[in-house]
Amino acid sequence: MTEMNDGKYEAIFCIVNKGFTDLVMTAARAAGARGGTVLSARGTGNKELEQFFGVTVTPEKEIVMILVPIEIRDKILLAVNDGAGMSTKGQGIAFSLPVSDHIGIIPPEEKAEEKKTTGE
Repeated sequence: MTEMNDGKYEAIFCIVNKGFTDLVMTAARAAGARGGTVLSARGTGNKELEQFFGVTVTPEKEIVMILVPIEIRDKILLAVNDGAGMSTKGQGIAFSLPVSDHIGIIPPEEKAEEKKTTGE
């Protein structure tokens, strides 16, 4: 069994309009992310805020969840904002949360070491 992690990862969540998850993942991969998970969601908007700010909230959303080493979190958040943020058609917002433990993820450096020992 893989040992549990001691907080070296962060979970990045990016909420975008439905159909724009490719923008998120293209930007995230370019910044060093290895992959992500897409969840379907439905947003609720405040009509008064929509009128005040002049934006329309599209209720159909998708959430891209990306687990990343903490060292590249900021780079990925900035890239996702540039590629799929509020000024794009994806109208995305992104945030991260600390991950105190995980199981089942093999860090790239351990994966490379495993390949050396197995001869892959």
